[in-house]
Amino acid sequence: MLECAVHWARPTDTPDMRALLTDEERDRYDRFLRPADKARFVTGRFLARTALAEATGLDAATIRFTTDCPHCGGTHGKPRVLGSGVDFSLSHSGDRVVVVLAEGVEVGVDVEQENDRDVDRLAEAVLAVPERAALAAMDDRRRGFHRYWTRKEALLKATGHGLAAPMTAIHVSAPGEPAEVVAWDGEAAVSPVRLADLDPGPGYAAAVAALTDRPLKITELRC
Repeated sequence: MLECAVHWARPTDTPDMRALLTDEERDRYDRFLRPADKARFVTGRFLARTALAEATGLDAATIRFTTDCPHCGGTHGKPRVLGSGVDFSLSHSGDRVVVVLAEGVEVGVDVEQENDRDVDRLAEAVLAVPERAALAAMDDRRRGFHRYWTRKEALLKATGHGLAAPMTAIHVSAPGEPAEVVAWDGEAAVSPVRLADLDPGPGYAAAVAALTDRPLKITELRC
């Protein structure tokens, strides 16, 4: 059993939270024009640091992230903690911010607000052919699409591929069924993988992925 701690928070922005930002992060914070974007960014960094500090015993003020890509060596990769065996992933959308932590296993998390996106158009770029057929038959296509999407985003964040790997090559189980990878074609495919849906509340979909064959034990914590 792999224990995954999932920390939820609502975006906020206080001097104490900004005090934990590095100079580089503060520059990025300052470039956001909208207060809502600033709040989501600073809350994500604050939540990640405080959760990691609790899990590792490190001082939150000393935690630094690296974004080296394991696939190409660039600086656009998944954030990692230097000198720690705890992996983490963070995501935010609307008024939800989420961080997942796991020991010794690569993890990814994604949350998406179910807004007025054109899901039929996006399905062409996100869903595999069997998924598009299943989506077309759903009564609540918006809900179904976001369930598919968050599962795939979480998986690609766990592997570190992000948008570099095509989502259409991944076939996951249908919404309403236990989350799992049915098939994955292409060079980016990895195995074993575990997926789980999360409970972000009404109007949102969220999922977590871990590169392991162990069943996931999810604990969701809300600030």
